[in-house]
Amino acid sequence: MNRLAQLTATVGGVGYLRPAPGTWGSLAALPMAWAFHTLGGFPLLLIAVVGTFVKGIWATNEMTQGSDDHDPSEIVIDEVAGQFIALLPLSYASWAHGIDILVLWPGWIAAFALFRLFDITKPGPIGRADRRGDALGVMLDDVIAGVFAAIGVIILAGLWHGVLAPMLGQ
Repeated sequence: MNRLAQLTATVGGVGYLRPAPGTWGSLAALPMAWAFHTLGGFPLLLIAVVGTFVKGIWATNEMTQGSDDHDPSEIVIDEVAGQFIALLPLSYASWAHGIDILVLWPGWIAAFALFRLFDITKPGPIGRADRRGDALGVMLDDVIAGVFAAIGVIILAGLWHGVLAPMLGQ
């Protein structure tokens, strides 16, 4: 097995943590996203999404060649890509408005929880992508779950800042 592909797909071995390796992969994405955002703002995190997606397809393909299991649980690079996407609205808001991204901590919790919810339940197009049975499907289902989570983060932020906070006098 290609050792670089294994290290990439398992995010340095995080995918071997039990139980719930996907959740561990999503948790590992949080400090990585913070680092990308801190080093280069929203643009660098967006580049990291694309790079992670491309590397993830390659690494997943390498790890699953000749195997009947197209999506072994130790492959968590897909969770990292999806979690990065779920965090993009926070990164953009922080970058565009000069806000410390850690001040947006409720959004981090929402992004993590929503991403895990959509990744685990796989509604609609997420499930269809997962059933592709190839490396692109492994990555794509988490990308779509990340997009769903990002939309959820935007909706929750709008509800809080546009409706609830004004009603509560904040």
